[in-house]
Amino acid sequence: MKDVIIIEAGRRERHYWLDLWRYRELFYVLAWRDLAVRYKQTVIGVLWALIRPLLTMVVFTIVFSRIAKLPTDGDAPYALMVFAGILPWSFFSSSLSEASASLVNNERLISKVYFPRLIVPIATIVVAFVDFLISFCILFLLMAWYGFMPDWRLLLIPVFAVWAFIASVGPALWITSLNVKYRDFRYIIPFIVQFGLYVSPVGFSFSVIPEQWRLVYSLNPMVGVINGFRWCILRGQSDLYWPGLIVGIAVSAFFVWLGIRYFRNSERTFADLI
Repeated sequence: MKDVIIIEAGRRERHYWLDLWRYRELFYVLAWRDLAVRYKQTVIGVLWALIRPLLTMVVFTIVFSRIAKLPTDGDAPYALMVFAGILPWSFFSSSLSEASASLVNNERLISKVYFPRLIVPIATIVVAFVDFLISFCILFLLMAWYGFMPDWRLLLIPVFAVWAFIASVGPALWITSLNVKYRDFRYIIPFIVQFGLYVSPVGFSFSVIPEQWRLVYSLNPMVGVINGFRWCILRGQSDLYWPGLIVGIAVSAFFVWLGIRYFRNSERTFADLI
């Protein structure tokens, strides 16, 4: 029996989320391709995923601990506290930077073949997540170096890792869509990432924020993610600010809704604009 092709208005829209599953092999191919070429023709290859956060940790430790004399959390080594913040931030910044150009970089594929375009930026975020997992090697080496072993809280790291992923998806989809229409965003995104690095508690402890401003400061969802990572890694010496966690989760959920909604509304014009 021959296959029957059904032509029906709006069918593709109604089956969009089912198509994401049907095109899962394309997702695997794109993610593997990006992962394979990420460090191709580099001298030290995947070691860049270890060196970049390590160098950032060294600079922040010198500037904020040695020069600015800011306190650490409890008796945890300052370098370890900083690295616990660098882990989720590096994932977030890489997701934002790489996903923003993902559609433009796949111009030929998008302009010729139908598939749910959501696959492309999500695949790049997954590749950034692999770098994030590789960076954990340095974390364990630092813990061994300082003799600072974790406790049962480390088992909750996956919870905050999932939150980091969700917090990255919303802004990444939104900026990806804008970058297709307004190519100026390729110049704005590095500034946004750099600015976000200094307004997030990456190089310093959340405890230095005045108490009356902590809730407002927590509107940045990465604040809650970073605090959560430090709470898990530093044996609870970095306190969880529960009102901020609730606000951060709500803001992350809002950005996911906004990012997907804007991406879906813009998706039908991607092929023409690219």
